[in-house]
Amino acid sequence: MSATTLKPPTDAPAAPAVRKDESRIGPRAHVRHTTALVRRNLLWIRQDPESMFDVVLMPIVLTLLFVFVFGGAIAGDQETYVNYVVPGLMAMMGMNIAMGVGTGFNQDFQTGVMDRFRSLPIARSSVLIAKIIVEIGRMLVATSILLAVGFAIGLSVDSVPGLLAAVGLSLVFGSALMWIFLTMGVMMKNAQAIQGMAMLVLMPLQFGSSIFAPTESMPEWLQTFTGYNPLSSLADAARNLINGGPLAHDVLMVLLWSGAITAVMAPVAIHKYRTRT
Repeated sequence: MSATTLKPPTDAPAAPAVRKDESRIGPRAHVRHTTALVRRNLLWIRQDPESMFDVVLMPIVLTLLFVFVFGGAIAGDQETYVNYVVPGLMAMMGMNIAMGVGTGFNQDFQTGVMDRFRSLPIARSSVLIAKIIVEIGRMLVATSILLAVGFAIGLSVDSVPGLLAAVGLSLVFGSALMWIFLTMGVMMKNAQAIQGMAMLVLMPLQFGSSIFAPTESMPEWLQTFTGYNPLSSLADAARNLINGGPLAHDVLMVLLWSGAITAVMAPVAIHKYRTRT
């Protein structure tokens, strides 16, 4: 007797397709994906220690250069100027490292790493958040070296809690800026284009601020610009947190700028990353 082949009825429901919808990835999975990607980025740094040269050397070079070359001309002596410029350089560290986030992200696209990530069933935002977490760690290393050099050449601190608060404020603002450069890393064709565009924006913001010199001697129109420049608010807030002074306005401005930049640019960066072809 021949075996009877059983066939499913034609109206039987088809097996549901497996979807890789980010909206269905739970919070615990988000955390797990982000942690794994942070570990991947840290291992990459371990394999390529030269990627830390900017973090280690830039704070040393900038601090010594500005204090010993411009300190006497701007403040009259190096000891006075180091207490002025080092809190300002904390703001500058965040901007420079944020620029590196965009170029590194773009290079990952060029090498195909991001195509591999986007083919995996992981939260798209986890890739960007992991990148920011690692860069915040790099920023903390750079800030620590900056302060160590500052202490070695005469930086004085009236309030240790204020110093820690100034570091935290710099990290908050720097992490907000990273969303801008991550968006540029997705949208622009190569790292050179990102660096060129970033320098056109960063140079006026850095030098048109109170980072390196008081703004009282600047032309009136430039003083107006520095008044709205978030780097001026961050530099002044860091100085006042470390050595005493009015805080409310500058701290509030930095937090408002950080929140606004993150609220606008984070969704844009995630969307551009998700839809890039």
